Amino acid sequence: MDYETVSPEEFGASLRGIGLNILVRDVEATAATLVAVFDMGAHRLSEDFAIMTYGDQLFQLHSDTTYARNPLLNVLPENPPRGGGIEIRLYDSDPDTATERAEAAGLTILQAPRDKPHGLREAYILDGDGYAWVPSRPLPSHDIS
Repeated sequence: MDYETVSPEEFGASLRGIGLNILVRDVEATAATLVAVFDMGAHRLSEDFAIMTYGDQLFQLHSDTTYARNPLLNVLPENPPRGGGIEIRLYDSDPDTATERAEAAGLTILQAPRDKPHGLREAYILDGDGYAWVPSRPLPSHDIS
């Protein structure tokens, strides 16, 4: 599927499994940050919407204005952070590289890269909307690939 030319109807009908829509204040800025820090792809990028790709996974960024008739808009906090309580785990991103890029992009490093007892090296990075992005890699002794 060509994400740059697919119609909204065709795109919507193609979605399967679990979906992730992230409501952000600035779609273009968030997309640029995700591309720069995590090597994601940004498609159909506008001030209101973006299809984001991470490997063969996809999710969507939406501006508040696209949710004008959505009941979720009524429960958004007036003050940031919006993303409190959610971790967006990126299992194919090197936490050390992502942390360096995130610092350069002015994001908040909530936790520097660490080796964890559950077999991953991971970091916690907060974006401007308060979402926690968690780049992770298996520790060498636990890598099953």
